[in-house]
Amino acid sequence: MSTNQTVAYQCPCCGAGLGFDPEKQKFACEFCLSEFDEAELTNAGAAEAAEKQRADGEAYCEQMNLFTCPNCGAEVVADDNTAADFCYYCHNPVIHSGRLSGQLQPHKVIPFRIPREEAEKMFLAWCKKKWFLPRDFKSQAHAAQIKGVYYPFWVTDADAFGSTDFKATRVHTWRAGDYKYTNTKVYKLERAGDIHFEDIVTCALSDADKKMLEGVLPSPSEELADFSMPYLSGFFAKKRDIERDALSEEVRERMHGYTAALLRSTVRESYTTVTPETINVNIKESHWEYALLPIWILTYTHKNGKVYTFAINASTGKIYGELPVSPGKLAILMGAVAVPATALLSLIGGALF
Repeated sequence: MSTNQTVAYQCPCCGAGLGFDPEKQKFACEFCLSEFDEAELTNAGAAEAAEKQRADGEAYCEQMNLFTCPNCGAEVVADDNTAADFCYYCHNPVIHSGRLSGQLQPHKVIPFRIPREEAEKMFLAWCKKKWFLPRDFKSQAHAAQIKGVYYPFWVTDADAFGSTDFKATRVHTWRAGDYKYTNTKVYKLERAGDIHFEDIVTCALSDADKKMLEGVLPSPSEELADFSMPYLSGFFAKKRDIERDALSEEVRERMHGYTAALLRSTVRESYTTVTPETINVNIKESHWEYALLPIWILTYTHKNGKVYTFAINASTGKIYGELPVSPGKLAILMGAVAVPATALLSLIGGALF
């Protein structure tokens, strides 16, 4: 019979809880102000259990709390150092529904680099020149509700042999007297070679988040680090709901597209058109890793019930945003436009009659 275990990441100096500081890229103690990088924290013994988790996915799951929103059904996970008070989607209270189950331990993570204060400033600056936003949407109080969430992705590397047949044309036109002549030569081009695919990133979620996540990608693969539990301290993590087998066809299709573009770039001669006819990709070996990417996310529920999402890639700063419109401000605009239009129609009517 297994028992649930919890881990608190403590400062080696004073014993207080540690949290990850995105700006400094270190784990910081807010009491004695000590700072540690990941290697120091491990060597100091403060994350002994986190070190063990890297080789034990079940231990990871046992240390993660699962929170479920009874209103919208959103599920997030967080460690014991992260308090979940409300759903960052619909802002209703969430329920602690137990421990995470299953082998869901990530292999890689990109740590948060943009701190919360900077994310709030970026949101307010984004809102500044958008005149028809509801007042409460662009308020400081709303900006303060922004949440740091790690979103799940699959990262794929592969070695493959790719081949493509192209249909190419070279068109020459000329005039002779009153006639225009066109000569079209058709060529068959063949290209093939070994290809290495590096860091193909595919969303591990099937819900509406996918559109938002595609809006803030890409993330720099060189920042991928080996997963360590302390990186999650102070942040949420979205639970993945797509396994790699379900994405194999999508990844293969993307490889076909990359292969066609790569082999097309080897066609050096000048042709009028070059069109791929057949694309073959024979995957010789592939490697999949489960990774977490950092997103600052802020949602807003409009009076009409629609949820609008604002997101920042916490590694690159790329922004995705959906804009709600204030009905009152829109009515004022329509009224301002309608008055001159009415006056103009009156003048026209007076001139005609």
